[in-house]
Amino acid sequence: MAIIHNTTLEPTKLELLTTWLPTRPWYTGTGTPELAKAGGFRLDDPEGEVGIEFMVAVDSSGPEPVAYLAPLTYRAAPLPGADHALVGTMEHGVLGPRWAYDGFHDPVLRTELLALFEGRAQAMAQSISDTPDHEVTHSRTGSGPLSPEGPVEITEDQDGTGFALPDGTAVRLHRRPRPTAPEGATGQVSGVWDAPDGTRARAVFVSLQTP
Repeated sequence: MAIIHNTTLEPTKLELLTTWLPTRPWYTGTGTPELAKAGGFRLDDPEGEVGIEFMVAVDSSGPEPVAYLAPLTYRAAPLPGADHALVGTMEHGVLGPRWAYDGFHDPVLRTELLALFEGRAQAMAQSISDTPDHEVTHSRTGSGPLSPEGPVEITEDQDGTGFALPDGTAVRLHRRPRPTAPEGATGQVSGVWDAPDGTRARAVFVSLQTP
């Protein structure tokens, strides 16, 4: 179970993302983002070592607000071989130094995301300890394990981030959450966030494509 501490972060997650987002190929803005945390959910690391969060941050710097999905993992020490995926470091008021990573590059997040697709993991509330988030939905056609065995190659383009499993199943993170899953998708995880106009928005965060 992840324990949510009501404490300080220096810098904040949004401050880290403000610097990091413009370096990504899927960021559509032209200047410095103006970010607000709008929603998301967490997954628990069974070992209790890694924090896992899927954060929706809305950028209001352009003509129209844009929602971005940032899966983040938080570690007490650097993740070996993942310097390229480091979003930044923070000082946590309770836990001390934390290394924040772009989560798709973290094997713990990938494993727990696949467990969510299989129904073996529960989406948890973003800001409340030990509380399931029942607004997060998931579906999948077919059966059998979604094995994350072995190293994976992370790909990134203007639309999002992905990796392929050994059996060829493609896992796709939609950095700008989309209203519906891509054509031919065999699984999806959907979530919600607070839109700037005060409505509750729902969209697909991650999709599966089976060969």
